[in-house]
Parts: sequence; C-alpha cells; structure tokens
Amino acid sequence: MNTDTKSGPGLRRALGLSSLVLYGIILIQPTAPMPLFGAASSLGQGHVVTTILIGMVAMLLTAISYGKMANAYPSAGSAYTYVSREIHPSLGYFIGWGMIFDYVMNPIICVIWASKASMNFIPEIPFAGFAVFYAVLFTSMNLRGIEASARTNSIIAAGLGIVILLFLGSAVRYLFINPPAGAAGWLKPFYNPETFSFSAVSAGASLAVLTYIGFDGISTLSEEVHNPRKNILRATVLVCLITGILASIQVYFAQLVWPETTFPDQDTAFVYVAGKAGGQWLFFAVNIALLIATIGSGSGAHLGAGRLLYGMGRDNAIPRKFFGVVNARTRVPSNNIILIGFFVLAGAFFLSYPLGAQLLNFGALIAFMGVNASAFTRYFIRSEKKNILQFLLPLLGFAVCFYLWMSLDIKAKIVGLCWLSAGVLYGAWRTSWFRKPLLYVDFEKEDRE
Repeated sequence: MNTDTKSGPGLRRALGLSSLVLYGIILIQPTAPMPLFGAASSLGQGHVVTTILIGMVAMLLTAISYGKMANAYPSAGSAYTYVSREIHPSLGYFIGWGMIFDYVMNPIICVIWASKASMNFIPEIPFAGFAVFYAVLFTSMNLRGIEASARTNSIIAAGLGIVILLFLGSAVRYLFINPPAGAAGWLKPFYNPETFSFSAVSAGASLAVLTYIGFDGISTLSEEVHNPRKNILRATVLVCLITGILASIQVYFAQLVWPETTFPDQDTAFVYVAGKAGGQWLFFAVNIALLIATIGSGSGAHLGAGRLLYGMGRDNAIPRKFFGVVNARTRVPSNNIILIGFFVLAGAFFLSYPLGAQLLNFGALIAFMGVNASAFTRYFIRSEKKNILQFLLPLLGFAVCFYLWMSLDIKAKIVGLCWLSAGVLYGAWRTSWFRKPLLYVDFEKEDRE
C-alpha cells in the first residue's frame, strides 16, 4: 500500500555515519580506478597516481559544498533541494531535471557493462537475458527497505576489499622479485621526467575525476541518517578521501607492475595488470570483482534515483500522487524504484556504454555546479560572517566542474540539452511559465512529529 506524504509515513532514520560512508564507497566503487586505468595511463603518460590525486582535490571542493548544504537543508533531493531553496525554485527544478540523467544513466551503463561482462563467463546467454536479469535485480534489491540495502552494501564492500588485498599482495610479491630500477623507478607513477607534461597530466586528471562521481548520492539519504547536519558533511568528505587513497594505492602498484602505457585492451587494462602480477587466477578474480562492483554501483544509483524523484515529487515539481509517496511497510518510494527499473531496462537496449557514461557526466556536473553556486550564495553572499574560504572553495569547485562539463563529447551535449529543454517545457506547463511557486515540505516539522 502506498501512502501520500501528507498523511502517511515518512522515511526512517536508520543509518549511522559508518553505514553512510559505506553506501558512498559502494556507490562510487572501491575498484573505481580499475576500469579507467588504461585510458588514464595513456592520457597522463603514465602519471596515473598524480591524476587520481588531482581529481581528489577537485572533488573535495565540491564535496565540502555538498556537506555544508546538507547541513543547512537536511532533506531528500540533493542538489535539487539546495538550489531550489537557496537560489530559486525554477533553477532548482532545472538542476533536478538534469540530475535525473546522472542517477538514471548510472544504473543503465552498469546493466550494460555487467551484462557484457557476464557473457564472458556464460556466452550461451544473450545480452538481452542478462540485461533483464540485472534490471530486475537492481529493482528488487532497493524495494526491500533501507536497512536491507545497507546490509547488502556491507557484503559487497567486504568482497571487493578482499580482491583488492589479493591484488596488492600479488603486486608486492611481483615487485619484490622484479623491482623497479633504482629509487627513481619507485616514484615514476607520481613523476616521470621522461614523459611528464602539464597538458598530459591535465588530460588524465579530467578523466580521473570520474573515479569520484557518485559521492553526491550520499546527500539523497539525508532524511534516513542519524544527526544529518553533521554526518552528511563528514561522510561526503570521508568518502572522497577514502576513495582517493584507495584508488591511489591501487594504481600506484599497477603502474609499477606495468610501467608501459599500452595494453592488449585499454578498457580492461587493469585485468591484464592483475594477470601479470598474480597469474590467471587473479585475472579472473579481478574480472569478477569488477562485475560485483558494477552491481553495487548500479544498485546504489538506482536507490539514489528513487529518492531524488521522491524529493521532487513531494514538492510537486513532478506529480506528487505518484512520485511523492512511500510504501507503508518498507518506507521506501516504491513507485519510483519500479519506474526507474523500467527506464534502466529500456536504456540498456537503446544506449551504448560510452554515450551513457557521457550523459551521466552531463547531469552530474550540472548538479555539482548548482551545489557550489548554492554554497557560495548561502555562506558568502548572504552570510553576515564572511571569510576567504567561503569565497574561494565554492568558486573553485564551480570552475572545475564547468571546465569538465565543457569538455564533454558534442553528442552528449546535444542529447543532454534536448533533455533539459524538454524539462524546461514541462516545468513551464506545470507552473504557468514558472509563475506558480513550488510548495515545499516543512522538514523540521516532520522531524519533530
């Protein structure tokens, strides 16, 4: 039974800081740098660790803005919520509509990648069979309730951690037998004077930022977290730091094991590195690990999409009777979870993985720019107590995100702008060209009740 938010149940505060950090890490993927390793190595001329660290600094700027805005507005909706309330409802609606690309495209490309990876193990089953399986799997996982989702994340994180440790152990053993030449050889993943150039490292860093995309999903769970005013900021920053440290360690050892920047297959380069370090068994172990990571990421993004639509539906930016309700038993927005499942399945058949990934970045970077603009507006323009950090941090975060957004493929820009145009027309129709205000829920009153 579904219940309208006006008279029925709200979301349950069931997550602590550790569960929130775990959710963020799984959403990003502990193995996030592995699929990007080959391309980042080629673009950065072997300076993969440096590009990962630059990406971490860039995303930390936006993570701080996310945490500060979640502290001000502890409610579901993420960037949509912050921009709507801090800048203008119409601009918030625009941001939220763009975010739908981010959250929906993530599970779509995960279904595509997982289906193709599974065909490597069981080629007798066609792509369509696996696509249906994974779309149904993501949907069913998120219909069980937030506590069940957190338990699933714990299991996935444990499995990925073991595989990462196996790779690192094998890499250390390989390097003990085949050490780099001299002390300088150990530092080449950070700086190789023979190949270093600012343009190459900058190009690699623009790709390495993709390692961190997904951390913003933490803020969509603000209404299901104990002490959200503190824990959202803490978790957002911690997830970026932990992801950056784990990613740097992984690619550092991978670069030492395979110092060249060419691979038998660039997209699966890390698998070949694992095979060189540990043999055929590790080759297949890393294949399986990436498949598990993709399932975790896709399921987490599916969950975040459902809560994004719930936040927009509750404000009646999209029809409240369908999107702004939660299931009375599981306390999750079941309508949204099921609808996203249908979109994910359809997208798996009509989109390619590269285009889906570009469209994901299109929506994510729009959201990041919106959050940085909101933080700048609230904590510098409107704040009585101003300081230089409140001025610099959000502006730098906005500038980095805008640069990356401008660097997207032209096809992704065209499709994304068409989507945004459709959203603007729909919003204009619902609000008489945005003359009618969007009505917001009193979250503080809901918490007291």
